[in-house]
Amino acid sequence: MFTDALEEFRSDWVLAGKAASSVGCYLQLLEDFANHTSDASLDDARSWVSAHPTSSMRRKRAQALRAFGKWSSDIGDDDFPWWDSVKVPLERERSQPTADATDFTDALNRLNTRRDRALLGVLWGCGLRRSEVARLQVTDLNLHEQVLVVRTSKTGQPRVVPIPPTTCRLLRQHLRQHSGPAAFDLSPNGISLMLRRHGILPAHAWRRGWAVESLRRGVSETSVRAAAGWSSGAMVARYTRARSSELAVAEFSRAWHT
Repeated sequence: MFTDALEEFRSDWVLAGKAASSVGCYLQLLEDFANHTSDASLDDARSWVSAHPTSSMRRKRAQALRAFGKWSSDIGDDDFPWWDSVKVPLERERSQPTADATDFTDALNRLNTRRDRALLGVLWGCGLRRSEVARLQVTDLNLHEQVLVVRTSKTGQPRVVPIPPTTCRLLRQHLRQHSGPAAFDLSPNGISLMLRRHGILPAHAWRRGWAVESLRRGVSETSVRAAAGWSSGAMVARYTRARSSELAVAEFSRAWHT
């Protein structure tokens, strides 16, 4: 049965620098598929994918089958020889809030502590995930070199993220009155509550805004991916699709004036 190869699939996935959380989800789904099939045929796969009532889970099921099938084919096992015949269902994109520079100025004016202002600066200026901000230590911040280190990102790999001057200034103001190893002393849930209490956009809106603003200012997609901790361009495309026309105008304008 193909389940014998799941742990090897997990190991190869993680060694390739891909998100451990993604393969963990895929393994759970593949084990569920194994419980619903006797011969792991294409008909079984299509039936299992379509059986779930929500479009998002039908999509994840198909992605799990395709990811494992491709890997199995690449190593010569070919457990799912039909894997590329499993179509990933389309999912209607929902409009997602995306912060911009005006939102940042407005939000700063709503915050009255140096810690909260510095935290917002990291969300907007560095594009960190909420959990990554919560785990930041003071020793992870190198304000002289204007970089910070994310010790553990979603992919399981550390990364270095540039800190813009405005965020450096906010961090310096905060750290002058701060003691203790943690940079902000807030949990991921605590960050969400702080933003909500002040009527500020949620953390992921700032990460989306950071990606859009970085591209608008001429930062390459490769650099945005590296700083964000994305292993492919899929997330960049997803985050910026709604603003693609604006980004095209900005890029052509830079090209015309160079």
